Order: sequence, then structure tokens, then C-alpha cells
Amino acid sequence: MAGKFECYKDKAGEFRFRLKAANGNTILASEGYKSKAGCANGIESVRKNCTDPDRFVKKQTAAGNFRFSLTAKNKQVIGTSQNYKSESGCNNGMKSVATNAPGAVVVEES
Repeated sequence: MAGKFECYKDKAGEFRFRLKAANGNTILASEGYKSKAGCANGIESVRKNCTDPDRFVKKQTAAGNFRFSLTAKNKQVIGTSQNYKSESGCNNGMKSVATNAPGAVVVEES
């Protein structure tokens, strides 16, 4: 089973997506979009940018965890990861986005 993008409407009425790996774990989550079309554009931006290592920005949190963001060419954040306890786990998360996003199907969640 390949990865998938889940597109859904949050409690505030905004559209969001999450990229899930084949094992069902969420590996990237978006910000809110005002329209479904904006959310679809965000998904396409993930597909376009995920194979460029320079588009990933890794940070260490104040608590010592690691997380990453995927950015567009204009440096705008497209999606953000969960927190990882180790830097190697964070690196694996970035590789998972690059592997899963290009061929991931889009599923509409209700």
C-alpha cells in the first residue's frame, strides 16, 4: 500500500491535508486553507517540492525533540511533521515524505 493524502475540513471550517505513510502514520500535516482548491494546490506543492532536500527545514525544539517543515521555493511552509525524539527519526520522516508523496492518492475525509 502506498502513502495517501487525506483532505478534510477541520472544526474551524478550514480545509487541511495530512500525508500518511503506507503504515498509516501521519508524516506531514498542513495549515488550514479557506477552500478545497487551496488544499489541493497545497498537496500538489508537496508533490512538487518533496524530492528536493533543500526544501526541508529541520529544527530542534526547546524540549530537545526534532521536527521538520517542507517549504515551497518561496520559503513558505507547506506542511509540518510531528515531533521526533531523535534526529535520525526526523531524517527518516523527511525521507518518508519524499518517498510517499509523489505517488500518494488523495482521499476525501468527511
